[in-house]
Amino acid sequence: MFLVKKLVATFAMPVPLTLMLLLLAALLALAGRRRGARGLAAGALALLLLASWAPVADALLGPLEARHPPMLDARSLQAVSHVVVLGSGYHAMPDLPITSQLGDSAVIRLVEGVRLWRQVPQARLVLTGGNVFDRESVARGYSRLAIALGVDALSMDLLEMPIDTAEEAYAVRALAGPGARILLVTSASHMDRARRHFHRVGLEVIPAPTRHKSLGEDSSSYDYWVPSSIHLRKTERAIYEYLGRVSLWMDPRG
Repeated sequence: MFLVKKLVATFAMPVPLTLMLLLLAALLALAGRRRGARGLAAGALALLLLASWAPVADALLGPLEARHPPMLDARSLQAVSHVVVLGSGYHAMPDLPITSQLGDSAVIRLVEGVRLWRQVPQARLVLTGGNVFDRESVARGYSRLAIALGVDALSMDLLEMPIDTAEEAYAVRALAGPGARILLVTSASHMDRARRHFHRVGLEVIPAPTRHKSLGEDSSSYDYWVPSSIHLRKTERAIYEYLGRVSLWMDPRG
């Protein structure tokens, strides 16, 4: 099921979708249906152009990121038992610094998790994430960076088996116990879906979103109005999350 979801998400992204539409347009042209081919090719290129344009990307991603305010200061929180950092990208490469082995989102999530954990020292720091495509888990990669940042290994719990958000929620419940009050750290666009997964399994969630990509964009900047891969990435992130919501709705465990 995990691989099926990944394949669907991959081919629903603007670039693969554009390429498939262009291929179909080429087949139509070879079949002599040139008018239809031109229209389809133009539509495919327009799709890619719009997906790479900041106003479109921010309109898709912004509402997801704005659902939960950032946790600027956690010192006043009461009865938080665990600070949970959800998994992201990691590829073990011992010849590189750990900050290069972890993906950008992973580094930001981990640093934010450590920052907040230092404000609630009574809590355990929980690092989650398995790894289907690598010999070492994301949680293990997280722990390497956390230790490099001065976190005592005895203060951390590693959940190395979960490979998606639903499995992370069940693993955290098994560790913390039903009804536990946790501070949940993940990317802002992912937070609302993650919170729903954790609520479903009976955990009390305090959202701590990070890695905001659309909020605070300067629309007066020339770069904002020029299509670019940066904005395309935001559109991809939004599409991935909307597909994730469909997957959550279809999850029989809910």
